[in-house]
Amino acid sequence: MAEINWSGEGRTSSGYLADGSGGRQAPGVLVLHEGNGLSANTRSKCDALAALGYVAFAPDMFAGSEGEPMAILGALVQDNAEWRARLNAGLAALADQPHVDANKLAAIGFCFGGTSAIELARSGADVKAAVGFHSGLGSGIATDSKNIRGSVLVCIGDADPLIPKDQRDAFMANMAEAGIDCQMLLLTGVEHSFTNKDASSIGMAGLKYDARAERRSWAAMQYLFDEAFAA
Repeated sequence: MAEINWSGEGRTSSGYLADGSGGRQAPGVLVLHEGNGLSANTRSKCDALAALGYVAFAPDMFAGSEGEPMAILGALVQDNAEWRARLNAGLAALADQPHVDANKLAAIGFCFGGTSAIELARSGADVKAAVGFHSGLGSGIATDSKNIRGSVLVCIGDADPLIPKDQRDAFMANMAEAGIDCQMLLLTGVEHSFTNKDASSIGMAGLKYDARAERRSWAAMQYLFDEAFAA
């Protein structure tokens, strides 16, 4: 587990790498952070993936940009080409790691990171699975869902005020229209940021950690990985 600097796709950035391969070729998982940036919470998710035998890499999506994280996030969502370029650069950095099987890549993310995982898949990137935890479903270029090459899983709380029912329904309709293998794990009574133990300390209504929801959604991700990487 280490902080690393990397260059690729004409970019230089930083990130956190957790290698659970044991020196063998292993699937690689890109881990995309929440709107507050690359945090201890994101790093802990990389460590958990490494404990499962994966090589996990969390790039700093905001590196090279000035300003507050939410302002950078807003600018990225409005500039889809730049958003996708940063995502694909991070994926390339993961694929270049010596113990990563570049034919077995996935992307996961939390909140903004989950939205980013979906948008990476929409760019046509070769990811076998894209998983979003409490990810916004209304951003990105929905018409590009036809470019998705792997399976999609989104894990959402039905009490999440940031992801209302009409947004969930529109997303699933878009996936169906594009012919994508997609599933939604909808968790009753669960709010936003349910995978972040520090969610309540952020001081924003509708954010709350839920251990059971985190455990069930993480298990769903593992099941999808087992299936996707075996195919």
